[in-house]
Order: sequence, then C-alpha cells, then structure tokens
Amino acid sequence: MKKLILSGIAASAFLVSCGPKSTAVTGPKYTSSEQLAQGKTIFENSCAKCHKLPEPTKHDNQGWINTLSRMAPKAKLSDDQHQMVYDYLISANKK
Repeated sequence: MKKLILSGIAASAFLVSCGPKSTAVTGPKYTSSEQLAQGKTIFENSCAKCHKLPEPTKHDNQGWINTLSRMAPKAKLSDDQHQMVYDYLISANKK
C-alpha cells in the first residue's frame, strides 16, 4: 500500500511539472526602447542556448504567446523576462 501511495504522489508531481508553468503574457506591456532591447538580449541569450533563434515574423502575436508559454519555463525565464521577450518579438514582427 505504501508503494502505491508513493507511486501516485510521484506520478502526480511528474504530471504537474510537465504542464506549462508560465502564463505571464496576455498582451503587450513594455514599450520603452530600453525594455525592448532588454527583451532582445534575453531572447538571444536564453533561447539560443538550445536551438536556432526563430525570426520574429515566424508567429503572429497569439502564436508568440502560445510558443513562449511553452518555452519560457524551459528557459527558466521570470514572468518579467517572459513579458520582455514577448514584447520584443511583437515589436520586431510586422504581422
């Protein structure tokens, strides 16, 4: 019985850890050139660690919300960093 309970707890923890952890972005927030530059730096330094950087035009605004909600936790971005990256991407995206 003890093994069953521990297995259930471990499975629950695993399932919770696999879900998206970041829902910080719902739309633009930061618009100053300094904040947008910071978002670009975070994007370049955090995202390029694991893969080639996508072009900002790859997604529309909602597409970036979806993509960043999935990727920001993997990059260990704070909510503010997540927001700055999103704001940089949509500012550079002409869609």
